[in-house]
Amino acid sequence: QVPLVESGGGRVQAGGSLTLSCVASEIAYYRYCIGWFRQFPGQKRKDVASIDSDGAINYWDMKGRVTISKDDAKRTLTLQMNNLKPEDTAMYYCGSGDQYGCSAHAMEYWGQGVAVTVSS
Repeated sequence: QVPLVESGGGRVQAGGSLTLSCVASEIAYYRYCIGWFRQFPGQKRKDVASIDSDGAINYWDMKGRVTISKDDAKRTLTLQMNNLKPEDTAMYYCGSGDQYGCSAHAMEYWGQGVAVTVSS
């Protein structure tokens, strides 16, 4: 079973919005941290936003333009992205893990990623 399955990516014009969703298996969802990360071509995966098991939310990137939320009943993580810019074009991944800090390098479970393309 794929631990995390993202959806909602696509193409949008600059200034537009997209909502990414991630449905998690039980083993992937109930970790210390679950979050969204993105990867630009040729670069390492970077942190965008995360929620830990205490409910603490951290925004690492795209601050003021994204909102992360989760629905425990549906084991779903959502990332609402607004005012998108061409430089937001990247692959977006859902990840989860048990290491404190919720950083991309510490995540144990990953989805396959979704592409987000923002045109000018």
